[in-house]
Amino acid sequence: MSTDQIRDRLAEVLTAPLAAQGLDLEAVEITPVGRRRLLRIAVDKDGGVSMDDVADATKEISRVLDDSDVMGEQPYTLEVTSPGTDRPLTLPRHWRRNESRLVKVTATDGTTLTGRVRGSDEESVTLDVDGAERVLPYRDVAKARVQIEFNRKES
Repeated sequence: MSTDQIRDRLAEVLTAPLAAQGLDLEAVEITPVGRRRLLRIAVDKDGGVSMDDVADATKEISRVLDDSDVMGEQPYTLEVTSPGTDRPLTLPRHWRRNESRLVKVTATDGTTLTGRVRGSDEESVTLDVDGAERVLPYRDVAKARVQIEFNRKES
């Protein structure tokens, strides 16, 4: 099986058990490391994940992988984590979870804008761009990422 096929199969077998724990499967990465592979699974939920959530997810993922043949015979190291701040915002839940955060958006027409997420739904995000409200349908977003803010004053 190719790495892409393994990744797809992992997403298939892990999504439901993680959802039962209130977690979303955000990413599956498989990286060769010598004779082993590093399997990195990112999970998230509204309000963020705690260390207990990561520990519980690790146990459940290990159980599921032990009960399946998806990883084959080659040894691997499992790492369960939460998505980093550099994760692209690609799904409505990503926008919802980043309400009040500053984001940089590249639109499909090539323009870029930076604004604060004021709200979102299944179709669009509302941004505060220099004090003006801007509703941007997700279909018009080519790329979006949260911007790191140091010394942010709450607004």
